[in-house]
Amino acid sequence: QVQLVESGGGLVQAGGSLRLSCAASGRSFSNYVIGWFRQAPGKEREFVTAISRGGSNTAYADSVKDRFTISRDNAKNTVYLQMNTLKPEDTAVYYCATGPGWLLSRKFDEYNSWGQGTQVTVSS
Repeated sequence: QVQLVESGGGLVQAGGSLRLSCAASGRSFSNYVIGWFRQAPGKEREFVTAISRGGSNTAYADSVKDRFTISRDNAKNTVYLQMNTLKPEDTAVYYCATGPGWLLSRKFDEYNSWGQGTQVTVSS
């Protein structure tokens, strides 16, 4: 079992940047697809991005493509989410989670272990 802890959230002005981290404890971190999801108040949890076990394949939601970049360092058991050109609509709690098998699924109910989340607030 892998335990995940997100960090790096905060308050930033529109147009700014943040880098989130998802640190894992437990064995076999490199065996897992890792996904990032976000949830704004009153809205459903939505897919943001996912990265394959080795890091060579990624998937992004259309709303963040060309602004966000996911990467991973398996030696450090950490996945990163670099968020640039942030918009007020990016405001949400961001979660990372372990994914199913090798698929870069966009469905949150196919993900297993979840972190506690980190708040990102973008002011206009």
